[in-house]
Amino acid sequence: MRKIIVLSMITLDGVMQAPGGPQEDTSGAFNYGGWCAPYGDKVEGEVVQKELKQPADYLLGRKTFEIWASYWPEHADIWPGINTGTKYVMSKTMKKSDWKNTLFIETLEDIKNLKNSEGADIQVWGSSELIGLLLTNDLVDELRLKIYPLTLGEGKKWLDNGTIPAAFTLTDSLATPSGVIIANYRRAGEIKTGTIGS
Repeated sequence: MRKIIVLSMITLDGVMQAPGGPQEDTSGAFNYGGWCAPYGDKVEGEVVQKELKQPADYLLGRKTFEIWASYWPEHADIWPGINTGTKYVMSKTMKKSDWKNTLFIETLEDIKNLKNSEGADIQVWGSSELIGLLLTNDLVDELRLKIYPLTLGEGKKWLDNGTIPAAFTLTDSLATPSGVIIANYRRAGEIKTGTIGS
């Protein structure tokens, strides 16, 4: 069985849209693309480089895939694994791509079968609607979050599309000099409740 690992760059108010640049995703008249750029520093860069070098396959929503397919095939020098890893794209409308190692899936059952297959762990980047589907169906094994010290008040949010009650255990964390909190969590069973002070 493979792990499904969600990697997200989010603001304090949960926005994940277009962290990388002004033209990355302007849907919904979003004007803040590139919001994570001012917070780049050596520590964050080292964490990202480590993530990019991990052997993985990728599960992407259609919109994220379209953004990536217009950029990453020509930038293998930055992220070689994105071209060699298999990209599984969740889409009911898109059926083919010229980007090598791309396969299309349509249903939740397809994702479950993929998770239960043999192979590399599966990373999910971007893809806000897909993340909601995965969390709602308890298919996420790990969350790797980069939380940036700003609020935007608009844009696609990483938990806008549903989830379930679920506990996670913090497995690793650090704060960068520029104020980004990097926190990794592992799925940890059911929610526990109690009374404070008793």
